[in-house]
Amino acid sequence: MTNMISLNSIIFNGMDATKIEVQVQLSAGLAKPEFNIIGLADRTVKESAERIRNVLSALNLSLPPKRLTVNLSPADLEKTGSHFDLPILCGILSAIGIIPEDKLSKYIIIGEVGLNGAILKTNGILAASVWANKNQLGIICPGSQGSEARWAGHTNILAPFHVLDLINHFKGTQILPVPPLANTMDIEKQHIDMSDVHGQTAVKRALEIAAAGGHAMLMIGPPGSGKTMLASRLPTILPEMTAHEILETSIIYSIAGQLKDQSLISKRPFRSVHHTSSAVSLAGGGADAKPGEISLANNGVLFLDELPEFNRATLEILRQPMEAGKIMISRAKRTATYPARFQLIAAMNPCPCGHLGNAALSCTKAPRCAEAYQNKISGPLLDRIDLHVDVDPVKPWEMTDDKQEKCETSSQIRERVIAAHERQIKRQGKQNAQLDGPELEKFAKLSEKLTTFLNDAAEKMGLSARGYNRIKRLARTIADLRGADNIEIQDITEALSYRPINRGKYSAKI
Repeated sequence: MTNMISLNSIIFNGMDATKIEVQVQLSAGLAKPEFNIIGLADRTVKESAERIRNVLSALNLSLPPKRLTVNLSPADLEKTGSHFDLPILCGILSAIGIIPEDKLSKYIIIGEVGLNGAILKTNGILAASVWANKNQLGIICPGSQGSEARWAGHTNILAPFHVLDLINHFKGTQILPVPPLANTMDIEKQHIDMSDVHGQTAVKRALEIAAAGGHAMLMIGPPGSGKTMLASRLPTILPEMTAHEILETSIIYSIAGQLKDQSLISKRPFRSVHHTSSAVSLAGGGADAKPGEISLANNGVLFLDELPEFNRATLEILRQPMEAGKIMISRAKRTATYPARFQLIAAMNPCPCGHLGNAALSCTKAPRCAEAYQNKISGPLLDRIDLHVDVDPVKPWEMTDDKQEKCETSSQIRERVIAAHERQIKRQGKQNAQLDGPELEKFAKLSEKLTTFLNDAAEKMGLSARGYNRIKRLARTIADLRGADNIEIQDITEALSYRPINRGKYSAKI
């Protein structure tokens, strides 16, 4: 005589979710309880058995003297994570008659349990709630993450803080309330503004173009010239995130376990990555195929300071995501795909000492050391960066000069950026940096005269086909900032000024 219970849980492969059937079966014939978990479960899942034994003991319950088998189906998919604790426990409680199976089967169940029966936080609640809502199922999740689940538009949510809360709810002695809607949070709460940066008019102009069109940008200048300061202020001039972007970004952070205080991501991410970071931390991966920095920067900014100091193989990872807007992580037992529509902003010194061209400060190896230093960055990666900008140092006394003109604020620059951004969305439904193929020919069309001019410039500058198209995208953004429908000669000329000659070999004039 057997009694099998079947409940629902979930696993993630990147942004995709797969329903897992948690089958719990009690079989007679043993003098003492035996507890087995099968279905390609990893060590974390198998450890659920001991946690659940202690929870049952805390509830003054015990396993019956039978063979207890938990099967996680389909059996050919690897199951990882402690979030299977709660569905397995619910299956056992149903098998011994505590909670009716027909009520539990209407939900996706996800959550870790503590030894005392508390239901603890786990990753991926928002993604699970989105999937459950789409498939017309409710969701049972930890009480501390109920608001996170609610943001998916779901109302059929049970968010108990303790296993007893869930038992009492189904017995009708304590009805669990619908959790409140989640708040939104800022990733960076800093009072910074473009007006803090004195001088650097040309670099601010380049940042404005980058923000308007979603273009990648590289700043080259000596130490202390303000590269990091300028980059950190880019989010202050970017357009607000759409509801879709908020949800997509928040799902990535939920899977990565980086949503805090039951709040969602409402401001564009700014991920500043240290040059000692590994390829896995940048691209994502590990045993659970978690998202990396380029996915955490999705719909926001990925800032790489001291670009040549990064491992070259690590930097080469950026090439494919910059073109495709997504990254596929392949591991022995799983393949995960994450969005990676980030805006790359990079900064570097012109040489190891950083003072190339300054006779008073540069080292004795200049200018030979500069070429070797810059060659650490591959030509194909540089070719994918739209704007290459020299950052000249500002004299200290110029920053405190009372006669200096008042700098534009972020809000003033942002007004122009938003206007240009809205023109792009209305015209083509995406930013100019994402235009390709027929779309580029249609929306960045050049007159015969301009085409001849650009062709001549491309030949003299040695532009690749990719670089040629990037000039057209950049010119389209510059025209949008002017509020113009057509690209003109001044737009092409300014776009060309941001492309280096000889693919990244910068002059000694910094």
